[in-house]
Amino acid sequence: MFETSSAANAISVTQLNREAKGLLERGLGELWIEGEISGFSQPRSGHCYFTLKDDNAQVRCALFKSRAQFLREKPRDGDRVRVRAKVSLFEARGDYQLIVEALQQAGLGEWLARLARLREQLAAEGVFANQRALPHPPRHLGVITSATGAALQDVIAVTRKRWPQAHLSVLPVAVQGPQAVPQLIRAVAMANRDSDCDALLITRGGGSLEDLWAFNDQHLARAIFHSRLPVVAAIGHETDTTLAELAADLRAPTPSAAAEALYPDQRAQVQQLTALKQRLWRAQRARLDQAAQRLDHARSRLRHPARELVTQRQRARELERRLHTAVRMRMTSEQQKTDQLTLRLQQASPARDIQRHRQQLAMLTPRLNNALPRRLAADRERLEGAMRALNAVSPLNVLNRGYAIVERVGSQTPAPGDSKVIRAAHQTQPGEMLSIRLGEGRLAVEVKRRYKPRL
Repeated sequence: MFETSSAANAISVTQLNREAKGLLERGLGELWIEGEISGFSQPRSGHCYFTLKDDNAQVRCALFKSRAQFLREKPRDGDRVRVRAKVSLFEARGDYQLIVEALQQAGLGEWLARLARLREQLAAEGVFANQRALPHPPRHLGVITSATGAALQDVIAVTRKRWPQAHLSVLPVAVQGPQAVPQLIRAVAMANRDSDCDALLITRGGGSLEDLWAFNDQHLARAIFHSRLPVVAAIGHETDTTLAELAADLRAPTPSAAAEALYPDQRAQVQQLTALKQRLWRAQRARLDQAAQRLDHARSRLRHPARELVTQRQRARELERRLHTAVRMRMTSEQQKTDQLTLRLQQASPARDIQRHRQQLAMLTPRLNNALPRRLAADRERLEGAMRALNAVSPLNVLNRGYAIVERVGSQTPAPGDSKVIRAAHQTQPGEMLSIRLGEGRLAVEVKRRYKPRL
């Protein structure tokens, strides 16, 4: 400890902070602390910085890259966590802080849980269903924001640059702290009641979850929902959407983006109008040139009626002459065709063919009468010869000469390979009944004995 009994022994601020840091680190060592994360950031260095808080107090924390790389997931504002940390002091600023060695999730922060419940309740009531049409650009815009904040300056700068003739009315309010919610609600009500605005812009710059908490008030969300004027909300952050933004008709990520969405770029519109003017002038010149060309062409074709009548009379006489000539030529051609067809018809008359066929018939009739008896006699001789040849080979004629045909009786079935007619003795069996066909009649006989053929 330093001895500072007199002003002559005064120590420097650096010495004081160094001694205080040593006392904190040696006196408390490592501790486990539970709280809610707020204002979390991780710059390009890889270190993590945030505030750990509860309902009554808060403390700054640093989680260096060497420890942050072991985190399973990146913490978010509102997360409830437990940290193992050393109590220390940042000498350059004299800030009391925690150097975090380990971080564990302890559950969703109470603020975010309460916000989630409010969001579900208001959504069920239809508070987030606004679809009022926004004027583009607004004739008179009411800006509800802090009179000293950077958000107002951003809106004014962008509006003057894009649409200089815009009429803005500022309704100054607190944008954080206990007075923010009632002032915001009164500003919305006053703009709807007393002003001639045709649109409202509620805006502020970015901040931590605590800084923006006023815009998560359910009464403010309902005031925006019941506003007769369309509302644009630009709360100036990207990670979470506030209830006021959900109740608004349009959300913009930043105040500048809200101004750009409400007011078109006048210079771009002037350039567009200039381009359209040039296109219109060129189209008009082209249209006039085309009309002049059509007029010149029509003027060149325009003739006096008397001259046109003379021309038409001459053309009519010429057409009449050509018609008479064509008719005479057509009649001559048709007469020639008629004469040719008459001659061909006379040459093709059936009378001559009939006379020729009659002469042929007279010549062929005697020949036919003479040829028919000769043909009948020849056919009769061929028939008699065929009958004699047939009779010579007829089985009946053979039987008449003393031969017989031996057959099995019809009910007996021959052996495989045998026929019904008996040609050899070995084809029969003793006791078998046979039928013998003679020249005249049949005999039924029984086989008593078989004899082998004599060689």
